[in-house]
Order: sequence, then C-alpha cells, then structure tokens
Amino acid sequence: MSTVETPGAAATLLAEPHHDGSDLFVREVPDELGGDAVLRLRVPHETRLESVALRYVRDGEPQFAVAHVDEETETDTWWRATLPVTNPITRYRWVFPSASVNAIGAGPYEVPDGDDFMLTLGAGGPDWHLESVVYEIFPDRFASSGLDLEPPEWAVRRGWDELPTGRGFATPREWFGGDLPGIAARLGHLESLGVNAIYLTPIFPAGSTHRYDAASFDRVDPLLGGDEGLATLVQATRARGIRLVGDLTLNHCGNEHEWFRAAREGRLEREFFYFDDALPHGYEAWFGVRTLPKLDWRSEELRSRMLAVMRRWLESGLDGWRIDVANMIGRFRDLDLNQEVARLVREVIRADELLVAEHGHDFRPDLDGRGWQGTMNYAGFLRPVWSWLRAPELPDVLEDSFWGAPFGLAHADGFETVARMRAFRAGLPWESTLHSWPLLDSHDTARFRSVSGSRAAHVVGIGLQMTTPGVPMVFAGDELGLEGAWGEDARRTMPWDRPDDWDGELLDSYRRLIALRRTSRALQRGGIRYAHVSADAIAYLRETGDERLLCLAARAPHAPIRVPFRSLETLHGDDAVDGVLPEGGPAFHVWRIHG
Repeated sequence: MSTVETPGAAATLLAEPHHDGSDLFVREVPDELGGDAVLRLRVPHETRLESVALRYVRDGEPQFAVAHVDEETETDTWWRATLPVTNPITRYRWVFPSASVNAIGAGPYEVPDGDDFMLTLGAGGPDWHLESVVYEIFPDRFASSGLDLEPPEWAVRRGWDELPTGRGFATPREWFGGDLPGIAARLGHLESLGVNAIYLTPIFPAGSTHRYDAASFDRVDPLLGGDEGLATLVQATRARGIRLVGDLTLNHCGNEHEWFRAAREGRLEREFFYFDDALPHGYEAWFGVRTLPKLDWRSEELRSRMLAVMRRWLESGLDGWRIDVANMIGRFRDLDLNQEVARLVREVIRADELLVAEHGHDFRPDLDGRGWQGTMNYAGFLRPVWSWLRAPELPDVLEDSFWGAPFGLAHADGFETVARMRAFRAGLPWESTLHSWPLLDSHDTARFRSVSGSRAAHVVGIGLQMTTPGVPMVFAGDELGLEGAWGEDARRTMPWDRPDDWDGELLDSYRRLIALRRTSRALQRGGIRYAHVSADAIAYLRETGDERLLCLAARAPHAPIRVPFRSLETLHGDDAVDGVLPEGGPAFHVWRIHG
C-alpha cells in the first residue's frame, strides 16, 4: 500500500488536551486529608487555550480552581492547578469555556460526574505488584510430583495426557494429579518465561478439583501435598524472588464445610448462612448450586473467622489474595454489604500485600480505592480484545453463546475497542487501573489461542496485554499455545513430556514481551495517550517523565501511519522510518521515542 494516513487520526488525537493519573500529571498528593494535590494538564500547541480551570467535587458540591501555565515546551503548554484534598475520594475534570477533559477524553463542558478522574490517597497496592507479570496456575493441571496417595471417592482419575471430558457430572471431579511440590519443581520454566508472581486457584480441601467448594479453610488439601506442600512451594518461590497469591472465596463455601455442617445442626454457625425454607435447598446458594451455600456477612463471628483465615495464610507465606466472585459478596435481595466487606478485608491487608477482586462486568462502582486494590479486567480488556482479534470462524460454543448471553462473540473494530477500554478506565482511581489484571483468558474462559485462531493474532493480543495499563496475568499453558473452547476445555494439563507440541515461536514472543514489560517503568506505571485509531490499527503512547514508548497493534494490513516522532528505536517488531509506521498485520510493534 502506498497511501499514508496523514495528517489523519494521529495528528488529531495527539492534538487533544490530555490528563491521566500518572506521575506526569499528578505531581503531588498529600499523605492525609487536609493537604493539597498538584495536578497538570497537557495542551498541545495545535489546541490553544486561553483559560483553564479544574472542576472538583468537595463535600458533594462542585468547586473550581483556576489553572495557570506551569511550563512551555516545543510541543505543549502544561497547565497547573492545586486541589484541596478534604474527602477520601475527589472527582475532578478539567474545564474550558465550552469543553472539558475527563477520563473518557476531551468532550462537552457539561457531562456526568461518573466518568471524571478520581483522586484517592495512598499507593493503592504494593509496589512489587506493579513490577510483576502474574502467572495463573490451576494446581491439578500444572505439574505432578507423583505423590503416593489414594484419591477420595468423589474423584474421577484421569491420565495426565488425556483431555478434560467437557461438560457433565464428572467435570468438576476429574483428577489429573497436579500438586504443589510439582509446581515447585517446575519454577525454572516460570523463571525462563520471565514471570515473577503466581496466582494459585484454591488449594483448600474440597469435593472437586476446582476447589471453590471448600470443606475447610484451616488446611491445604492433601491431594496437593497438604500444608507441607505449601511450605515447600513458599520456600522455592521465595528463593527465586517469585511472589505467591492465593485464591479465597468470601461469597460461599462448600456444603461439606465444617461451618455449614455445624449450621445444619443448629449451632452458632447457622448465622453464617441464609437459611430459608422457601428457597430450593432451604438455603441460598451461589447460582442455586446446592454444593455452594452463600455466606451471610451480617455475622460478626463470620467476619472474625474469615479475617483470621486471611491473615493466617498470609503469615504462612502468601503475598496476597485474589477474591472469587467479589462482586457478589454481601449482596442478597435488599442487603448490600459489598463495599463494607471490601473495606473490612482491606484493613487486614498490609502495605506489601495484594487484594485483587474477580469481577466479570462493570467493576467501577466497586473500586473506590478503599476496598479491593484492583480487579480481573474482563470487561475493560478481555472482551474488547476478543471482539477485535477474534478469528473469522470460532468454535460453536463461542458462536452460539458468549458470557451468558444467548448469542455469540461479536466483531468489533478498533474504534469500538478503544472506546470500551477508555470507558472502563474512566471513573476509577488511577491506582486501581494499575493494580488490575488485563487478561487474555483464565481458567474460567476459552483459551485466547482458540479465540484468535492464529499465532499472529495471538501475538497482537500478548502485545496489548503487556503494554496496557495494569498488571498482565497469563494463564499457564497460554505461552505454549494450548487451546480450549470453554472454561473446562481450557483446563488442559501442561504437556511437559511433549515438547514437540509446544509453539516455540509463540513462547519466544511471550518471553520477549514479558521482558519488555518487566524492564520498562513506562509500561509499569506510565500514562496512556492514543496516537491513532482505525478499524484495523491502534497506536498509543505509554509515558513517564523519563521514558516514552510508542506501541502499534494491527489486526490486518492497513495504510502506513505517520506520527510526529522521527527518532524511533525498535524494541519489538519492525522498524519505523521517518515517523511512518509499518503497514503489515496481524503484527505488534513497540518503539522507544527519542528526543
């Protein structure tokens, strides 16, 4: 193709006034209420402004702070305003005589407050997390140390190289024999991949291999090696500088849990659950599943015990928790204790410990900086990326139904994809965005390789994941090209003894892009500005005060894109010449901007 897109979208987008929560724009934040925050707005010279103000909400009422020019550069005017921080959460936007800039971007003057920037106090989560790439392990399917034990009666024994059977009575009971010592023995693979944090799905004894139906929170499942197996894994991960994050269900437990058995006998624990003879099982259960009775957080005794569970395992070597179905906790009929529980749990989490919530849809109302530190970003990353990079033909299960809807995965162009990503970053503390997990898949979804349909499109997805704001989470086996059309189908065992089945080129792409993410402060903490958006290509900058990176994701060939940067050092992908970006696709590129 010979046509170059100029001045076009790149010139237009980069000419817009811009602000985000990164250090370039949030220069000072007080340690406590009563101090001042100092904020800046970047206004490119193409967009001249004579006056700028900061609109913020204080004690429920809008206030205004006049901004002044702070700095002039060759390309931009930087405006500066001081904001008094008197509330734990302060929503704000930049306003001009007839327009404004909120977290969605530049737009009309009068817009709803829900998409404003949000200022909160504190770091929002541990520093080590921002410097991490997380690796999810479903213990039963990752690696076996060959423990000599007999499985319980409920277990359906399977051979390591067999596939999960799919959907049916045996699905949650299929036992492949992975364990915690097995994980410890395979940490060299993780180290060579470049990941430095592990998220383990539940490890407590249960009546299934997914273990979300815990029978106790007081011990590790003997099938996984018991408490000694966890101690072995903790010792091995610490020796390699790898963090370990557990998985805890605060919404429900198993119907064989010691608390639920006591409750059915009429003991104190009865107040831990919602018993009601009008309900199908005589008690409320997660999605009506009999084996998963829902916990009632009105009970002070339940609160005390659950917080003690959290602290005990953190003190035993875990570095944080991923909280299962966090959006449902404490919510039942006219009762909503969700944010109260989130803040209560946050109080037992120390400064260097992690608290990430599972949330499948609009997580923004549940993230205010005072409870969950971040979320698994299905709504604002996985689903937009799937719709943009999906293969022309998908497995029937994805064509027939998607995320519970009675229709399949839709197609989306680059405009819709970026709009959805920006929408789910709006109205959030910046720290919550940084501590959330952009993911391409998980143990609950199809594998991204099955969605994207090719290595080339898969690599574009990896590039987006490693360079978008947030902490990337990789599901074990993705790096080898494992496939799966739905959650259980995706929970395949690692093919350790079948290296010929590994996608070596994909593995190399994972290693290179993870290394880039791990070594770039701009990717770990920097702001994001879009430089170009079209149907098939998305280009954006990740920036800190001392580093600027330009990223280009393309799902198909497109017209070359001209950007106003002449000195571009190639970090991944192809070279750019005189500010004209490559036109091929599917492809992913990253350049460092000099000058």
